[in-house]
Formats: sequence, C-alpha cells, structure tokens
Amino acid sequence: MVVTSPRVLCLGEILFDFLSNQPGLTYEQVQSWTPYPGGAPANVACALVKLGTPSGFIGCVGQDDTGNTLVKLLQEVGVNTDGVQRHPTDPTRGVYVTRSETGDRAFAGFGDTDTTEFADTHLKADQLPVHLFETAGVLVLGTLELAYPDSRAAILQALDLADQYYTKVLLDINWRPVFWPDPAVAPPIIREVIQRTDFLKLSDDEAEWLFETTDPGIIAHRLDTVEGVLVTAGEQGCSYFLSGNEGQIPAFAVEVEDTTGAGDSFVAGFLHQLVHQDLKALANPDKAHEIVTYASAVGALTTTRAGAIAAQPTAAEVEAFLQLKRQPS
Repeated sequence: MVVTSPRVLCLGEILFDFLSNQPGLTYEQVQSWTPYPGGAPANVACALVKLGTPSGFIGCVGQDDTGNTLVKLLQEVGVNTDGVQRHPTDPTRGVYVTRSETGDRAFAGFGDTDTTEFADTHLKADQLPVHLFETAGVLVLGTLELAYPDSRAAILQALDLADQYYTKVLLDINWRPVFWPDPAVAPPIIREVIQRTDFLKLSDDEAEWLFETTDPGIIAHRLDTVEGVLVTAGEQGCSYFLSGNEGQIPAFAVEVEDTTGAGDSFVAGFLHQLVHQDLKALANPDKAHEIVTYASAVGALTTTRAGAIAAQPTAAEVEAFLQLKRQPS
C-alpha cells in the first residue's frame, strides 16, 4: 500500500490486548483470551487512515514475532512506520483486558512480565523521525509512556519538535495506573505535558481526577493554554469546549459488543475532521458541533464490533450511519 506523508503523527504504545472471552469474570476466573492488536496511539493512527487521513506511528516494539506482526499490520493498513524502533531484547507489550457483561473493559495486568520490561519503555528520543514533524499538522500523545524514563524523554523531545515545526498537539490522558510503577508520581508529570498541549481529551473520570470537574469550559479556562477540551462519558455522550464554543453531544444508540478503542476512534474522528476543515472551523459553533458529532459517530461504530483496530469504521460507513441517524423516525 502506498503511504503518503502523514498529516497526523501518533506517538506511544502498540501492543496486543488479550481480551477475555468470558465477560463478567475476574482476571483469575477467565479461562481463555483472544488477542487483538491495539494501543491507543496505534489505534488512532489506524483509524485515521481508514477514514482517509494519512498518519504515522512512532513507538518501540521488540524484535520478536509479536512486534513483527504489529508492524506488518500498521503497514498493511497504510500507516507510515518510519518512526518504529525495535528493541533487541525486551518483548513487545501485551495487556490482559477483562470485560463486564455490558462490554466495559478493565486493564488487568501484563501476565508474568513487569510493566517496565517491555520494549515500548525504551523509545529513544535521539531516533525520532524529524522529517515527519516537518510536514505533519498534529501530534497525538497519550500518558502511558510518561511512566518510563526513556519514553518520557522521547515524548518531551517530540514536544520540542512540535514547537519547532508548529505542529499542534492533542493529548489523550488515557489514565491507566497499571502501567505506572508508582502511580502517585503521575499527576505532576502529566500536568507538565498538559501545559504544552493544544487539545486535551479526557474521560469524565479523568477530568474529575485531574480537575475536579467534568465541565470542559471550566477546564479550558483554568488551563488558559489549550484551544480545545473534549470530555467523553461513554453512554452519557460527550461535551466540548472548542475555540470558545461549548456544547454537548448525546451518545448514539448502538448495540455494544466491545468498548475497546472507542475513545481512540473518537479522537481519530475529531482529527480527521480537523485536518480537512482547518482549525478556523472550530470558531463556527455549528461546525464545532458537527465535528464532535462526527467523532462521536466514529467512536460509537467502533463499539459494535470486537477489538480496537479491527472494529474501526471507514469514512463511508460513518457517513451512512450519520445519514441514517439524520432521518426522521
């Protein structure tokens, strides 16, 4: 597949989610697991390409069969992999995910491997593909790789490159305490990165944790450094503050099979619209509402199938879904 210059760069983890085959059971009770490729930044990168926006992934995997499989998947989807590094000894990460009977997931751990002993923790700052930053319009980051010294340094270097090349930054908090050797050190590290962010995406729980409010307008005013804040709340929908425009979008009614990756698809839908409509569109309240509605539709459709990357919709599927929802019942 021909890969064009990325409009969006996604930096962080790519891994396998081992999804429980027995919803409603604890990690110890689960009898079998199905592996699905995932990792929030990789999910966003793949979802963008499926929607029609060229993307690139930056991260580190092991020199193992798992790493080979994931890199091959990115390439088959059409994601630029110039930024993929390989670690000679540490394995590619896998994470075990339990599910409730309603489809909500919980990260249950990493099996027999310590969280600090995976290849993604060794992403090297001095090996970042500078040429990709020269042409990309947006850099997408999560917070998981802030937990480890090497990958944290790489994130800070990527932020420096984003400043140098006028690349916008979207930070998805994606709080997963199981990834942190000491979760107590996370908030000040995360807050430091938030100060260098243009767009902030949080779940309602994450918003309460960091800001003691789920109101995106209040969060934006407190920060005074961001252009937009998006707060997602699952079946309760989402709310936003974008270039001074505030609004709420109710969740689309769909038959949920698996919520894994829904938030990442939401981010991809938002960025897909943003890079095609231009930042100035956010100043128009109707356009801002339309952009977030599109993002919500991409997220909703992802929950109707299992897995994260495998479940992502195409642009045609999203348009057909939105067209159906616009029709009077």
